[in-house]
Amino acid sequence: MGKILRILKAFWRGQPRYAYPAQDISVGDSEFHLVGSIHMGTQGMMPLPAALQARLARADALIVEADITSGASPFGESEICPPLRTRLTAEELCRLERLCETVAIAPEAIDTLSGWQIALMLQAQQAQRLGLRTEYGIDMQLLNAARAQQKAVIELEGPAAQLALLQALPDNGLSLLRDTLEHWDTNARLLQTMMSWWLERPPRGTAMLPSTFNNALNDVLMLQRNQRWSEMLPALPAGNYVVAVGALHLYGDGNLPELLKNNG
Repeated sequence: MGKILRILKAFWRGQPRYAYPAQDISVGDSEFHLVGSIHMGTQGMMPLPAALQARLARADALIVEADITSGASPFGESEICPPLRTRLTAEELCRLERLCETVAIAPEAIDTLSGWQIALMLQAQQAQRLGLRTEYGIDMQLLNAARAQQKAVIELEGPAAQLALLQALPDNGLSLLRDTLEHWDTNARLLQTMMSWWLERPPRGTAMLPSTFNNALNDVLMLQRNQRWSEMLPALPAGNYVVAVGALHLYGDGNLPELLKNNG
């Protein structure tokens, strides 16, 4: 009976509209305020919207993918790989060298790094060139606010699990590097779109976003993780939670809100 009443209440009330990408989902006796985070942001994204600050103040805990305040880095230990000329085609290598020049990365410094490490380095440099910084990211701001309020912080994965996920990619994550090279311009537009969701207005309804992953990577990095999280969140003690995950996890096929609704 309680579940039916919650469904009817949600139907009459409708989904609240926020000035940032977010959705409210009820599962069992828990309320989840799902926030579409962007991991690096601009100074204009500070401070957090008042509505989000209020939601965090009322929450029992903040839930994040990983606590990035721990300072853990995916580059602490590097596996030595064969030179890039043996792993990439001549065309891919030429494109990589051009991008390295654009973002001021010395090609010789990354020649024996894994594909996923090079991809993350390129993506981080691309974001910085667009004016984004980690300290302005929504994750970091929420974590700092939660610590200041002495709120519990729950990790869906944690840095070690995320590192293990990357290390488990086939061919040392070479496909992630290839996707980064192929979708460089698309990724820049995607970053700008997600920034606009926080600086201007969030999407209404279902956002249609370009994919920057091939099907296999999308399954590992997006769909499988959404599925795991949709099972983890309802298993938490009943409560009121703010959940900050990458904005792309809130939209598209197999998104986290839809999976949670199905579980609810």
